[in-house]
Amino acid sequence: MNIVVCVKQVPDSAAKVVVEEGHITWGDAPLVINPWDEYAVEAALQKAKEHGGKVTALGLGKEEETEALKHALAMGCNEAIMISDPALVRIDNLAAAKAIAAAIRKMDEVDLVVFGKQAIDSDTGMMAAQVARLLGLPALTLVSAIPALDPDSKTIRVVRSIEEGKQVVEGKLPAVISVGKDYGEPRYPSFMGIRKAARATIPVWGLEDLGIEAPSPVVLWSEVMNPPVRDVTTEIIEGETPKEIAEKLADKIMAEKVI
Repeated sequence: MNIVVCVKQVPDSAAKVVVEEGHITWGDAPLVINPWDEYAVEAALQKAKEHGGKVTALGLGKEEETEALKHALAMGCNEAIMISDPALVRIDNLAAAKAIAAAIRKMDEVDLVVFGKQAIDSDTGMMAAQVARLLGLPALTLVSAIPALDPDSKTIRVVRSIEEGKQVVEGKLPAVISVGKDYGEPRYPSFMGIRKAARATIPVWGLEDLGIEAPSPVVLWSEVMNPPVRDVTTEIIEGETPKEIAEKLADKIMAEKVI
């Protein structure tokens, strides 16, 4: 099997994101692999082990932003590829999906494309479905288990975790899936994996390599700003009895015209 797992580099979840001079910044916080994508890597590695084949980690970003891809390599991916081009700066989800879809088309006979459920920075959860639509492949999202996958008959059966419970869905390969945390705990990178990842040379594909023009974003951010700072004060209402406290609270609410 030829499996592609798409990973994204994001600020550490503890980072404080602010806007400075119209640009988003998270200061000195480290960039890490999107936590949801670790579940995607785990699913891809498990299926590759069960059915043979290789796993390629695919990322999009600045050429030097390879931490997520190296993390995927350290977990056990066979190779990694970075999509990077100056024309891809400040693009929206759809434009990013077009670049990712073009990179997947460039690869040889991909059987399965795996995404994490969502990214913790943009948090849209739409990338898997967008890429599937562009590739003309079935999209099986919110996957918590893959009970059946047959490369010979080109079929896949997954369990989806939805608000109403569990849903079993079957589809044809090749397919695009997105994986949630119910799939199982991702493995830790091994020491040998970390050493291998540190020495790895990650090829960079630009728009010319992908054979596409710069995709135009549909959504544009005309201005980015910090939310207004609110002055919040706390007042403790005291009284001899609960009734007295409630009456004081009611008077205070009426005076402030809350109701």
